[in-house]
Formats: sequence, C-alpha cells, structure tokens
Amino acid sequence: MRDLTLRPSPISSTIDFSAEGVQHGFLRLPYSRDDSAWGSVMIPVTVVKNGEGPTALLTGGNHGDEYEGPIALFDLARTLKVEDVTGRVIIVPAMNYPAFLAGTRTSPIDKGNMNRSFPGAPDGTVTEKIADYFQRTLLPLADIVLDFHSGGKTLDFLPFCAAHILPDKAQEAKAFDLVSAFGAPWSMKMLEIDAVGMYDTAAEEMGKIFVTTELGGGGTATAKSARIAKTGVSNVLKAAGILKGAVESARTTWLDMPDGNCFSFAEDAGLIEPLFDLGDRVKKGEVVARIYPIGRTGVRPLEVEAKMDGILAARHFPGLVKAGDCVSVLAVET
Repeated sequence: MRDLTLRPSPISSTIDFSAEGVQHGFLRLPYSRDDSAWGSVMIPVTVVKNGEGPTALLTGGNHGDEYEGPIALFDLARTLKVEDVTGRVIIVPAMNYPAFLAGTRTSPIDKGNMNRSFPGAPDGTVTEKIADYFQRTLLPLADIVLDFHSGGKTLDFLPFCAAHILPDKAQEAKAFDLVSAFGAPWSMKMLEIDAVGMYDTAAEEMGKIFVTTELGGGGTATAKSARIAKTGVSNVLKAAGILKGAVESARTTWLDMPDGNCFSFAEDAGLIEPLFDLGDRVKKGEVVARIYPIGRTGVRPLEVEAKMDGILAARHFPGLVKAGDCVSVLAVET
C-alpha cells in the first residue's frame, strides 16, 4: 500500500472549513486534458458553521447515476441558514463529480468506482485523488457521515435508510438511532457483499457514525423518493443536535439482511421476467425471476429461486440481464 504521508493532496478548497457562517465554493482538483491544458475538476461544496458543536458530513453522487442525494443536498446547501445550525455542516452533493456530470455509476475519466476506491491515493487516478481527500481531510473533520445512495440505472430498491452491524456496539447503536430518526419507510440492518474500499468502511474504521440510504433506482428520482431524502437529512441533523427543530416522526419498518442467502445472481444472460415486485413476500424455493435466452425461440428460461423467506427489497432494473448481475435481494422483518 502507498504511504499516504509521502505527499499532500493535490486538491485545494476555495473555502475555509473552520470559518463561521455560510460558504459556497469548490474542491479544485487539477486535471490536464485535451480540451484544457491547465484544467480542473471543480467539485461543489458548501460549509455552514455556527459555534461549537458536532460536524455532519453529507454526501451524494458517490455513484453518478443516483439522484436523491444530490437533489436533497443541492437544496439544503441553498436553504440552510447559519442561525439554525449549532456546529458545522459540510455538504458535497456530488462526490464523484465527473461521474455525476456523465450520469454514470463510475467516472468517465478513469472508470473509477468511488465507493471501491478508499483510502485513495494523492498520486493515483482522479477518483483515487478525490477518495484520498475525503479520507485524509474531510472524514477526520466529521462526527456524523450521511452518504446518500439509490439503485442507479441497474437496481431498484425499497426506499430505506441503513447502517451496518459493527464490532463497536456503541458506535452501531448511535448509527441505528440516526437511521430511525431519518424516517424512511423502511430501515435496514445492511449486509455488504464487498466492503473493501468502501467510503462506509473508511468512515466506520475512523469511529465515525455512518448512515447511508437506498432510496429507489432506475437512474432517476421520483417526487416521493426526493421528499424522503429531503426530510431524512433534516431529521438526521435535528437528531444530532446540529439543526434546530423537532424530528418529523414517521413510521418505519425494520429489515435485516442476515447473510449471503439474501442475494440471488444471474448465471446466464437474457431477458428477465420479474415474478415479484418490491415489498412482496417471497418464500424459500419460489422463483423470483425467469431469464429467457434471446438467441432463439423455444428455449426454456432459466429460473432464479429464492434462497430464503423474505421481503423483496431490491431487484435488477433493466429488461436485459448479464451473467453475474444481481437479480434480487431479500430481507427479513425484525
């Protein structure tokens, strides 16, 4: 692994994170390219600080085709008043800004998946340099981290807020308290199938209280999912004592992803026929989807069976599926 102390980050901020008041600016990353020899990636950032108190780091656009977070955070950056804040709020509506501009999960510059690039590297790719800045500059400032996600173009989710089961039970309990405060229709004890290099992991290993979401999918947002995101971020800030006002109470149903049997994957490519919709109850052994070979007619479809009883919490979104794609995710009520 590279020694991150060898050189400073190439990213500079146009704002002062320690200054009082409201500041709107950029994280500027030099990026020389064909159309701009001395160009830069300019990542929008807002900081609102008022006296002493906890710091919340709020991020969206970790994947560039997920929109509820950017909607909620661009709106919050515009409307948040300093007199309503105690402590500090750092808002980055689109972490992987090149991916966000392109509407793609990964960066069009280096194909970097921001959520698999931590801890990053100051002398790495563009995505690794951004991850490194978060790892060494922004995460250390934070007490609470809220990172918005949804399914992007390839998945669709029940709208839920989530945190992870952690070895540190005090840290875990604080995270789940904020999940409850967020007030999404569903709340998840989330299992990751590949946690290496994740922003989540980087924050949790520093002892930060980390909360995330999956608020829909299909590469778009809805009026409902945007409202959930806006209300949720306000609730988290209120519950943390950073924003004035009372948390808006909402009914939430708690779900758990107990093990790898939650996930079903396609073993061949083809046309996918879902047999259950999000929120439906599925029994072990039931066929959750059929995959039809599309090279010729008259061929029996591949059937994807549930490995456990549960509620359909996520599904493949596009009409065509490739071998290895996640077809469905089940969760159980707690």
